[in-house]
Amino acid sequence: MKIAVFGAGAVGGYFGGRLALSNQEEVVFIARGRNLEALRTDGLRIDSVDGDITIAKVMATDTPAEIGPVDVVLVTVKTWQLADAIRSMAPLIGSQTVLVPLLNGVDAPTTLSQSFGKSHVVTGLAKIIARLEAPAHVNHLGAVPYIALGEHDNRRSRRVKSLAAAFSAAGITTDVPRDIHAALWSKFLFVVSWGGLGAVTRAPLGVLRSLPQTRKMMIRSMEEIQCLALSCGVRLPEDIVATTMTFVDSLPANGTASLQRDITAGLPSELDAWNGAVERLGRETGVATPVNAFIYNCLLPLEKRAGGEIKF
Repeated sequence: MKIAVFGAGAVGGYFGGRLALSNQEEVVFIARGRNLEALRTDGLRIDSVDGDITIAKVMATDTPAEIGPVDVVLVTVKTWQLADAIRSMAPLIGSQTVLVPLLNGVDAPTTLSQSFGKSHVVTGLAKIIARLEAPAHVNHLGAVPYIALGEHDNRRSRRVKSLAAAFSAAGITTDVPRDIHAALWSKFLFVVSWGGLGAVTRAPLGVLRSLPQTRKMMIRSMEEIQCLALSCGVRLPEDIVATTMTFVDSLPANGTASLQRDITAGLPSELDAWNGAVERLGRETGVATPVNAFIYNCLLPLEKRAGGEIKF
């Protein structure tokens, strides 16, 4: 398969790099700026708790038209970059091209379907704790890298099986869950509660889970999202909060979510697609989301400053 990785940050760099390393797929990265320059001159470096990887030569460009239609587009930009990515990726889309969003949040599959048609989109999600240390330099800090894939109607289609086989052949834990929407919302429940609370407190995960007050807030945030998922037609396991907290307790104590790191650094973040989406969907469906609304409203001034809307 010819695969375009649209966005060569931590997620795109790691999973795209593993696919490229397998030598079974033709992988090209869509990047820009210093990241593109580093990919072209130095290749891709992945430091990992599972063993370091260096790929000396990778294909990379900032011009999708140079590539033309591909079999698969892995969409790995930040949620706030998706609109710009959609405007740029049209040259990659042929009649059989499959778009696989690996973004955080729950809106990307719908957004891509509205732009290119539902038939082009396979819902995906990625789980990994990683960050971009420097241009073309990914640091995989923890958690078993994982990909889940599924059709909108949860059919085990040929293309989903083929994609899953490609990821598995690259050594990535891959799943085709019975309900991809429940899987997507389960991840959403985890990252939003952790990321939002971490961004407000500036504390690492070990502190958040050990202090009774912040642990209680995290649990309440998850409970709000569980209720919200049900109101949106997605039934999560009844014990989803308990099992998620067990997972939280297994993670490195110094862990921080990408939302926290971006806001702390004064960068644009995925706040609107995380706690902001919970607050918005709660208003639309009549589900109370006071913890997530509090987090969103507290962080909104910092988000607007990062986007240049206000100064202080």
